[in-house]
Amino acid sequence: VSKGDGIVNIVLQGYKKFCKVEELISSTLLFAITILVFVSAIARTLGHPLNWAVDISLLLFAWQVFIGGDIAVRNTNLIGVELLVNKFPGKVQKALKIVFFVMIIAFLAVLVYFGIPLLIQNWKRLFQVLPISYSWATLSVPVGSFLMIISASIRLAEIIKKPVSFWEQGRMDA
Repeated sequence: VSKGDGIVNIVLQGYKKFCKVEELISSTLLFAITILVFVSAIARTLGHPLNWAVDISLLLFAWQVFIGGDIAVRNTNLIGVELLVNKFPGKVQKALKIVFFVMIIAFLAVLVYFGIPLLIQNWKRLFQVLPISYSWATLSVPVGSFLMIISASIRLAEIIKKPVSFWEQGRMDA
């Protein structure tokens, strides 16, 4: 085992731990949003609206979308595309998957590129009720997109490494 292999293993273990933490954060955000919206609806019905709950829910939802998106990119196939792609020969399937992931990475790079100026533009903008910069919500766009670029790049590398015979067997888990 070379020194480089040890470093790669450390990075992979760190990434696996990061993925677990990300899944925990995603679950926590979803739970918090659900509770906030439910409690806010009950309070509004009782004549005591919780105006701040909408702002907090919006902030949490922005992060949930992008963190959940990263988890989805990492763990799932492009289901709608799979139905069509699986009808082609293995070489074409592999080529199409590569093209799709390159397109996904390019789109996410555009989100990072335009998300940073959006973050800066929103720095002075505040939420409606909370004295918090709206940039905390828009920060989710470049950060989440960058995380998805990492996940999509890993998936792309896995696809490139797999032989064409993998797709000729009718496999769909790449």
